[in-house]
Amino acid sequence: MRHGKKINHLGRKTAHRKAMLANMACSLIEHKRINTTVAKAKALKQFVEPLVTKSKEDTTHNRRLVFSKLRNKYAVTELFREVAAKVGDRPGGYTRIIKLGNRLGDNADMALIELVDFNEIYNPKGDSAKKTTRRSRRGGKGKATETAATENTAPKADEKASNEEE
Repeated sequence: MRHGKKINHLGRKTAHRKAMLANMACSLIEHKRINTTVAKAKALKQFVEPLVTKSKEDTTHNRRLVFSKLRNKYAVTELFREVAAKVGDRPGGYTRIIKLGNRLGDNADMALIELVDFNEIYNPKGDSAKKTTRRSRRGGKGKATETAATENTAPKADEKASNEEE
């Protein structure tokens, strides 16, 4: 039975594990994505996400709590300034783990862990790309306005072509 065994010990003593996760979290905050093994990425996700949640409210108490875990004042500053500004409206799920395959040397299962809001490939325009209106699938006025819009634009294109010929 594995009752009460929530933490993956990663084959390390407590102090080594805490130091390693703090260093990996600082690197993740600084570089926005890092490559590591899948087990370490999952452990890092559990370590970092509560810290990002604390950074959404910038108080002295929260800064001290985060600093006690990260032990790097530059990472804490970056977390509370840049990262918290981007994830302010997100209710959770600040990191993404993408599996990469196996490492050549020891065949370890590798992964890329990244902060979700800093990936321009998946979020090319950010928040401004969200649509504000919804349209139903039913017909009605939508088809009539679309045909009127195409009729209005077609003569303008013909006029431009005739003006260029003259």
